[in-house]
Amino acid sequence: MSNNRHADDPQPTVVQPADLDLATVRAFVAVTEDRYFSEAGATLGITQQAVSKRIAKLESDLGVRLLSRTRTGAELTKDGGAFLHHARALVGIADQALEMLHGRRRSLRVDVLDTRLASVDVIRAFHRTVEDVEIDIITSNGLRSARSALAHGSVDAAFARVSGTLEDDLVSMPAYLEQAHLLVRRDHPLAGLPQVETARLSGMTVWMPGNATGSEWAEFWDFFGAAFDIRIDTSGPDFGWEYFVEEIGSGERIGLAGEWCRLPSHPRTVQIPIVDPAPMYPCSLLHHRQNHHPVLALLTRFIESNFRPFDPRHQWLPAPDRAAFTMDPRPHEKTA
Repeated sequence: MSNNRHADDPQPTVVQPADLDLATVRAFVAVTEDRYFSEAGATLGITQQAVSKRIAKLESDLGVRLLSRTRTGAELTKDGGAFLHHARALVGIADQALEMLHGRRRSLRVDVLDTRLASVDVIRAFHRTVEDVEIDIITSNGLRSARSALAHGSVDAAFARVSGTLEDDLVSMPAYLEQAHLLVRRDHPLAGLPQVETARLSGMTVWMPGNATGSEWAEFWDFFGAAFDIRIDTSGPDFGWEYFVEEIGSGERIGLAGEWCRLPSHPRTVQIPIVDPAPMYPCSLLHHRQNHHPVLALLTRFIESNFRPFDPRHQWLPAPDRAAFTMDPRPHEKTA
């Protein structure tokens, strides 16, 4: 006998397995246990009509009749009896999985640019307000890497300045504004002042070797330089904070840093607040809209309660940052 199939012969029908809706399976199990659709609905927290629709969908998906209604309640058909053991197993596995996730104690993973920056102080302050909470600090490349890390769930939250428009699945809320300070050597003409007006920096060159091209923080300082006629020198290499502070203290260069940045101490370096207006670096808290880590909710409430909005009378922000940091700090799905 030949096994060759002619091109015109009809092709065998391939039956695809049904993708079961767990809600319909759960409704079926509930009816078998409670016998009445109305009581099963009460158990599930839905209406009797909704139970009927779920059973009908399940029977349609399986292509068999599972239940028959009688005066004494729903009765299993032969197919229903054969399916019941498997239905209970499916529901049981799903319940175990949910219980495992809900009871799982996993640390909150928070992305920061650098452990010397103000974002770590915010996290530490939050940690002191809660009990029995584990937090893992992860350093990265700012917003550029945080977007992907949040999307893939490798971190739960990230602190960064938001530049541009966020993806639909990311949520941003203003976290804090940090005043900029000037760094000069101890014998610099400005070193003895308690504060420096922004206008006095006009025409000067400020050295910031850590301003990586394309980063959100480099963009901020470019806005600042353009607004007040200050040249931002990003020439490197960037050997780290110790080298940066030592170079300021022993050379002719001046630099900028955040007020709360934990700079290495150096006997020949002086840090002076910049005022009138005070340039404020904006930092936001970002997270994925589908991330339901219980500690994340506590962190967002802590950020909301401690946020202080932008004051245009005394502070300066680039135009793209002003709207988000002037309004209330509740999460926003998109930030420009």
